[in-house]
Amino acid sequence: MWRNVRVALPALVCVSLLTLSGCGTKKATDAEMKAGEESLDSNSTGISEGRTSAPMLPVYFEFDASDIKSDQESRIQVNADFLNKKQDVNIRIEGNCDPRGTNEYNMALGERRALAAKKYLMNLGVAESRMSTVSYGEERILLHGHDELSWAQNRRDDFVIE
Repeated sequence: MWRNVRVALPALVCVSLLTLSGCGTKKATDAEMKAGEESLDSNSTGISEGRTSAPMLPVYFEFDASDIKSDQESRIQVNADFLNKKQDVNIRIEGNCDPRGTNEYNMALGERRALAAKKYLMNLGVAESRMSTVSYGEERILLHGHDELSWAQNRRDDFVIE
């Protein structure tokens, strides 16, 4: 029995040391993470959130809905303000959906979402000729999770400078 303990004890000590030595890695601080996010936000591709061109913002939708909700009005106002200042900029409004529902249904829903944003922007003074729409339905998923957070991020209109 003592012979088994003499063999097992050094092996157990080695395994414990290897396991504990892996725990000493440095974790990023909040400040370092914020700095990383800022560099992503101001990257050279001009993408701010979703697939929307900076400084515009995407507009998010409720499940199975295409109306611009009151909590998204400030986002679309930011886009209208930018477009009204930059008269030479044309955009493409891309309607997106989460993966629930059929492909056909999601393509139609994405189109309704893009058209709703276009109409809203027109009411805020942006010329119709400066905007085009396209529906990607569920084809351009940002988050592939099967939870409400992922689905909510995928139910959006992106505003892309052409």
